[in-house]
Amino acid sequence: MSNRDMNNPAMEEEDEGDVFLGESDVLHEIDVDGEDLPDAFDEDDNDNDNEDEVFDENDDSVHTFTGHKGELYALACSPLDPTLVATGGGDDKAFLWKIGNGDWAAELPAHKDSVSSLAFSYDGQLLASGGLDGVVQIVDASSGTLKCVLDGPGSGIEWVKWHPRGHIVLAGSEDCSMWMWNADKEAYLNMFSGHNQSVTCGDFTPDGKLICTGSDDASLIVWNPKTCESIHVVKGKLNSLPLLAFTCCCRMLTFGFHVGHPYHTEGLICLDINSNSSLAISGSKDGSVHIVNIVTGKVVSSLSSHTESVECVKFSPSSATIPMAATGGMDKKLVIWDLQHSTPRFICEHAEGVTCVTWIGTSKYLATGCADGTVSVWDSLLGNCVHTYHGHQDAVQSISVSANTEFIVSVSVDHTARVYDTSEFQNKME
Repeated sequence: MSNRDMNNPAMEEEDEGDVFLGESDVLHEIDVDGEDLPDAFDEDDNDNDNEDEVFDENDDSVHTFTGHKGELYALACSPLDPTLVATGGGDDKAFLWKIGNGDWAAELPAHKDSVSSLAFSYDGQLLASGGLDGVVQIVDASSGTLKCVLDGPGSGIEWVKWHPRGHIVLAGSEDCSMWMWNADKEAYLNMFSGHNQSVTCGDFTPDGKLICTGSDDASLIVWNPKTCESIHVVKGKLNSLPLLAFTCCCRMLTFGFHVGHPYHTEGLICLDINSNSSLAISGSKDGSVHIVNIVTGKVVSSLSSHTESVECVKFSPSSATIPMAATGGMDKKLVIWDLQHSTPRFICEHAEGVTCVTWIGTSKYLATGCADGTVSVWDSLLGNCVHTYHGHQDAVQSISVSANTEFIVSVSVDHTARVYDTSEFQNKME
């Protein structure tokens, strides 16, 4: 019976008079309706209904955001408001929404192509969204109101980052360049050119004095953000050249490679910088992990364990009693490294590839996102899985932790963002 008929008492009585002719007729009608259902409704829709029933039974999330109509790629949690989340994806849209408040969501001004990256400023006031349309949009984080559009790159934006103590935004592009703007003044500051393939990852050092970038050309460059100068270029012996000319907005500079140091032989996928701005860790398509001394430009450690591409790398928090790093790869491994000895402390197996990793605040716990749609929490000191969350129906693309560490947020190929409650672990987090 349709919803319209259910709201019409007269119609309900009339229908009941027609249908309930007798006990034998009632049994017969049920059998016929069941057989005729595929003809009356779309078979795919019926299958989806069955999948949803199974999905709901195995959904550990406490909040699900379903505003997107395509795969989700980008995610950021506010550094101040523990309920505020930004998501973006293949539907060319980005949203601001709040955990536990399903009635509030702000759709941000649309990009002309997929939203590839999102980042909140250090003070949580502004949100930057980078798109494959080659522009960075800055919005007011409290309202979603557009503040300015920053353009310049000739191709898609790979990532966006903020200065740790200012409204200076940095973006790496597929056109081999990196751009820097002042968001408050809506002004272009510098363009950095030195890589010869897409700039796939990068960030300011935590002290804000330098920039590190990684590229599909298998190199890492340490930059001076004020002068555009490259301070160090780190590249593997097999792919190195004796000299390289770098063009920046200021002047032409020529620097030699650090030839002879072991480094990646294929493109960099990810990098992270430790809390005292002295080391950069990077992961590559070739399955290798290397640590570079940012001050000297020397490769100081090579971490060998992964057999397929390394998708994510993270240093442990500065509060960790043992200096560690976590790396995840498509070989289905999370590796927790002892950096004092450059050896694996634990190798944590997953059902599918590990796509993303993050430490949960300053605790000993870290979370991983997996290609099978699960999110898992691990104890870095014991190497065991504390809990695995289910809910997504496809690969997790990114994860983040709320400012108060009470929630893990994940985005997926399945078009949804999901929130998982970590309160059961809070008494263990120091």
